[in-house]
Amino acid sequence: MIKPIKIGALVVAGALALAACGGSSDSDSAAGGKVLVISSDLPLQGSSADASESTNNVIKLYLEQIGYKVGDFTIEFKEYDDSTAAKGAWDDAQCAKNAQDHVANAAEVAVIGTYNSGCAKIIVPVLNQDPNGPMLMVSHANTNPGLTKTWDPGEPDKFYPTGKRNYARVVTSDDYQGTAAAQFLKAEKAVTKCAVLNDLQTYGQGVATAVKAEMANQGIEVVVDEGWDAKQTSYTALMEKIKAAGADCLYIAGIFDNNGGQLVKDAAKVLGKATDFVTMAPDGFTGYPDLQKMPEAEGLLLSFTGLSQAGILAAGGPAAEFVTAYEAKYGKKPAGSFPIYAGGALQVILAAIEKSDGTRKSITEAVFSGSGIVIPADKAVTGAEIAIDPATGDVKSRTITIQQMLGGAETDVMPWAIK
Repeated sequence: MIKPIKIGALVVAGALALAACGGSSDSDSAAGGKVLVISSDLPLQGSSADASESTNNVIKLYLEQIGYKVGDFTIEFKEYDDSTAAKGAWDDAQCAKNAQDHVANAAEVAVIGTYNSGCAKIIVPVLNQDPNGPMLMVSHANTNPGLTKTWDPGEPDKFYPTGKRNYARVVTSDDYQGTAAAQFLKAEKAVTKCAVLNDLQTYGQGVATAVKAEMANQGIEVVVDEGWDAKQTSYTALMEKIKAAGADCLYIAGIFDNNGGQLVKDAAKVLGKATDFVTMAPDGFTGYPDLQKMPEAEGLLLSFTGLSQAGILAAGGPAAEFVTAYEAKYGKKPAGSFPIYAGGALQVILAAIEKSDGTRKSITEAVFSGSGIVIPADKAVTGAEIAIDPATGDVKSRTITIQQMLGGAETDVMPWAIK
């Protein structure tokens, strides 16, 4: 049994037999106290389904451990799917519908998610204009810088039409991830000419922009800079172009869902396996069992915007105990590291609820006023302090972990301190 974890006055212990479900009532529960709904907004279909299932399981396990109670409030959990069967991934229209549904559910007070930055950019402005809010969203996986800081034109202000922030995240953003990747490639792999591909989506384009900027600083020449179409059946011609350009490095900026498996296969066929030809991808390629099983992925370098699951386990303490408790309950470890960070996002929301009067507005204000929310390292399920900057919603940590696919597993190479 995991040891109790204290967050402020909140004590984590035991489990209450309360169904993890949604609802529209905000009346007092039989257990006493007002019922508040926390939701998740994730792609439950397609390649991300495994990670999303693990994410929801992490949330449910943590809520069980605190007896579904925080302060005088009883917590219920509701799952939203922002993907469609037809697309097999997150969908713009579904994200827009979910945004309206979050606001319409009177008992719902905060959202964990989204997994994809592009979906967050659709939902956040709707939650921001909630007349009873703004309504809080805390992401465990969005890393596009524009959600919280100046990036693309109009960002981030266009996501906050009320002028008040309502979005936070517990992972480091891609401007730091891209910088770390380029510095690692230069210092540890001595690359001189790199091809940079992006998946034509918000996340991939953001990572590509960041990594190219730092490659310029490191003296790495970008010899091919293109997007890949997820609907293509072959990328052999693209890889031949990269080979002809004399590249000694391939950086794949995007998510595995966007036909990343075929991209990795064709890269290995034309350029050579990642054990021989330096190939790297960001955290959008982490946590996918299908990728881990691919022989062509052996040697693939990866970066993760925080402590990896292996790093959390190695550090020991309550965070490692939580991961162990997850494995004991579900018979397997979480699919990747992002699901564990959903536990961190939940901790931020619960701490905000504890400081609030239970309304959407006061919960959001608890994160974005005063000293904001801080979960100490010895209490955080992520194994490191979670400190949210109340001015931006960004986590103050700049932790980046470099990994490599070895023997079908994401193996830590080293933590990378940005220079």
